Amino acid sequence: MPTHALISFQAGETHKNLETCTKIWEWMTNEGFDRKSLIINLGGGVVGDMGGFCAATYKRGIRFINVPTTLLSQVDASVGGKLGIDFQGYKNHIGVFTEPETVVVSDVFLKTLAPEELRSGYAEVLKHGLIANSNYFQSLKIADWESQEWRTIIEKSVSIKRDVVEKDPKESGLRKILNYGHTIGHAFESFYLDGPKHLLHGEAIAAGMIAEAFLSHQKAGLSLEELQAIIDRLKTIFGLILVEEQEIDEIVALCKQDKKNVGSSVRFSLLRKIGACDYDIAVSSEEIKEAITSYRSLV
Repeated sequence: MPTHALISFQAGETHKNLETCTKIWEWMTNEGFDRKSLIINLGGGVVGDMGGFCAATYKRGIRFINVPTTLLSQVDASVGGKLGIDFQGYKNHIGVFTEPETVVVSDVFLKTLAPEELRSGYAEVLKHGLIANSNYFQSLKIADWESQEWRTIIEKSVSIKRDVVEKDPKESGLRKILNYGHTIGHAFESFYLDGPKHLLHGEAIAAGMIAEAFLSHQKAGLSLEELQAIIDRLKTIFGLILVEEQEIDEIVALCKQDKKNVGSSVRFSLLRKIGACDYDIAVSSEEIKEAITSYRSLV
């Protein structure tokens, strides 16, 4: 076996920060890693994000391989070279674009996941259908969703994301559609991160997709019928989170830190219809508040 060293850290989004990165960089330094060293990131999206970020910034960048072990990391973080960490409560606020040497994906890892972790990844699968392929979205199970041909689903979702990323690797345009549900979803995730209503990424994004479906109906032409179809499907699989009225203003404020924004203008990716998404749609704070209020009314 080649000479190697192993480091592990506590699981979870709350540890995807500069403090953990500092420990990783210190470990790499103490172990004598040089520019020809190789990092293998074995784990979920947090491991791939942070391990890749540490590798991409150590000595101005060393090679790394990602081996994603969750459905979320396999269909989402495995493609596109986005690496980042959270900073002062803001999701993925510090990061870089750097592709790994390779990505090794195996559906065998899915057998190790708790049901809620598998469901979290399923939110991104549903998103891929919503933004790019209506037939794919309609084919995905609602009832008994856990029993699916996951290898086929992973391949289809990865192909959708890869097609978008290849056309726009640095997110200057088209790639922004992959953020559907994420402006409000990330705000939910950040707001509840350290509290009793802590959300997994997919749970937050599912809520964000419902709220942004309301915005899509208002701002991008999504029909009322398709709006209801999205609500029904996501509500059945993920349920709803209880957002208190007094929490809304702070959640709206978090949306203003989204990376797609231009100056003080909050920009959204919204659905024109199921399977077609537009981007760079300016939305006011009042409209965001109305969308979250509409989400609250479903509870």
